Amino acid sequence: MSKNKALIITDGTKPIRSVALLIKDALSNGYKVKICSAKKFAVTDLLPADIFFIGCKRAKPKSFAGLDEFFAHVNLASRRCGIFSINEKSLKYLKSMLADSEANLGEPLLVSEDEVEKSASNINKWIKNLF
Repeated sequence: MSKNKALIITDGTKPIRSVALLIKDALSNGYKVKICSAKKFAVTDLLPADIFFIGCKRAKPKSFAGLDEFFAHVNLASRRCGIFSINEKSLKYLKSMLADSEANLGEPLLVSEDEVEKSASNINKWIKNLF
């Protein structure tokens, strides 16, 4: 039996990468997880994904310019998506970036930059709520 697939797209910053690794750990039992930076994102990474996650440290990072354009022109109504960040402005930005795609967004995850390493249990609960 093949595993479900999950994709995590990040801005490549250290705190966001750390959260992405915690998400990967939380999904490890039922999902094959790929983490990629927005710079290396390819549409073919998203196509097979059953669920995807997007995180950035700051709103509108330069590396997300292509993502902004992509999500404005694709319909992902059947896909679940989790957005995460270490600040509120970034979460608002990610939510607006994904609005036209109609991806099924769950509650956004806000992680304190100082508490990233201690956030595993909160991330596990957050992921359960996405399903």
